[in-house]
Amino acid sequence: MAETASVADTRAGSQSPAPVGFSGVPSFSLKIWPPTQRTRDAVIHRLVETLTTQSVLSKRYGLLSEEEGTSSALAIEEEAFSTASSAAAASSGADDDGIDVLHVYSREISRRVIESAKAILVLLVGIRLAYIEDHMGRA
Repeated sequence: MAETASVADTRAGSQSPAPVGFSGVPSFSLKIWPPTQRTRDAVIHRLVETLTTQSVLSKRYGLLSEEEGTSSALAIEEEAFSTASSAAAASSGADDDGIDVLHVYSREISRRVIESAKAILVLLVGIRLAYIEDHMGRA
């Protein structure tokens, strides 16, 4: 056991013993905020897929083109990340593992996807009404 602590000490560059958690195993903390760029890219990819392919959401609100979906996904993720980062800065607790901030991020993405989908519907309805008015005459 002393060997394990000295290996941990060497890696950490410290002379004090590693903190020992439950059952004598060195403890560590895992922070999930902020996400890595790879994780953010995966979120963006999934958002593009959600906005541009057939799904429950698209059946109700319509689809975006690949280009529109990509630009919307980038904006949605960036705005959600910014909001969550602000929440993280406001709640910067020492024991915070980031789970609450991750919830903010997820909620913001969901809310913004629904807002984007509703905007698609409004746009499509507006286009259809304009088409009807142009081709059928105004009532």
